[in-house]
Amino acid sequence: MTRESSPRLVLASLSGEADAGWACDGSLWADLAMLGGISLDGKSRDAARALVARDRSEFLPPDPLVFVDFQLAVLADTPVCAGVNVRSATVAPVREVARLCAAHDAAVEINAHCRQAELCRVGCGESLLRDTDRLCEYVTAAAEQGAEVSVKVRAEVDGVDLAETARRVEEAGATVFHVDAMDSEDVVASVADAAPDLYLVANNGVRDRRTVSEYLDYGADAVSVGRPSTDPRVLQRVREAIDGWFDARDGSRPVSDDRRTASDADAR
Repeated sequence: MTRESSPRLVLASLSGEADAGWACDGSLWADLAMLGGISLDGKSRDAARALVARDRSEFLPPDPLVFVDFQLAVLADTPVCAGVNVRSATVAPVREVARLCAAHDAAVEINAHCRQAELCRVGCGESLLRDTDRLCEYVTAAAEQGAEVSVKVRAEVDGVDLAETARRVEEAGATVFHVDAMDSEDVVASVADAAPDLYLVANNGVRDRRTVSEYLDYGADAVSVGRPSTDPRVLQRVREAIDGWFDARDGSRPVSDDRRTASDADAR
């Protein structure tokens, strides 16, 4: 990704909800949709089943690679770019899904973000964030398949220096760093300073002009919307705020002039 041609509004993956239909619905406002998260290997899928048992929504298709291939194919003729957020306790399935993503010109996003105990116990999510060497192994394996690689992380994890993590994953081949800032907006600035060539996407509580400006002012290249990504009113506000911020900064032409308004969407 380059800062001249890359997405400004990203739809962040939603457990059990972020599929191709969800991405299509948000494509009127967003530039990139991260599908998933998808649990790829036996241990991560067992953890996802345990989450379902306590009423959490999860994607558990019979074959996760077939599911990813189909979902990306559905999005081939839509205006939104796609990525797939994945979890795995082992590196081999990450390599395989990255190959699929590269074939569809989609990004693969390594999930070092989830904090559910079931996932962390098998080496996914935050436990991967705490093991930078292993995280970098995943990134390199995906990048070697020709896929663009994003790493999704969470701020405020004890013992984790996100700026150093960003520097390391960039060296390993990542091009995107997706930060759930957890009300610690200044972490965005530290990451931007440590790894200036990474495309930095900031997340957490993005709803309006104020929250958009906070992250962009701190050095983010883009913002993402999580739970409200199904609400067209929020997406419209965020899109307008993003375009307004960039237009004020450099006089760029707002890209949302021909986008449908929230009221239009409600009238479908």
